[in-house]
Amino acid sequence: MKSKKVVYWITTSVIGLMMVFSAFNYFTSIEAIEGMARLGFQPFFVKELGFFKILGVLALVIPQVPIKIKEWAYAGFGIVFISAFWAHVNAGDPVSMSSMPIIFLVLLIVSNIYLNKIKVSK
Repeated sequence: MKSKKVVYWITTSVIGLMMVFSAFNYFTSIEAIEGMARLGFQPFFVKELGFFKILGVLALVIPQVPIKIKEWAYAGFGIVFISAFWAHVNAGDPVSMSSMPIIFLVLLIVSNIYLNKIKVSK
C-alpha cells in the first residue's frame, strides 16, 4: 500500500508542479502568451487555461476532493496534453518539444492508475 501511495504522490506532484508553473507563466510572462499565440491560441484563452490548470491541480492534490471531481481533472489534463502535442506538431516544433506533452500524459495516466489502486485497496 505504501509503495502505491509513493508512486501516486510522485507522479501527481510532478504533474501538479508542471501545471502550476505553466499557469503562473500564463499570468506573468509575455513570452508564454506570445508562445501560445504562435501555436494559435488567443490571449483570453491562455488566461482561462491557466485558471483551470490551477483548479485541476487543487482537485488532484487535496485528498478531501471527491473521486469524481478528480476524474474530471484527469480528463481535462489529458485533453490539455493531447491538444498541446498536436499544437506543437502542427506548429512544426522539434520532436523534443512536441514529445513533452506525451511524457506528461504518461505520468498523468500512471497517477490515475495508482489513485484507483489506492482507492480499491482501502
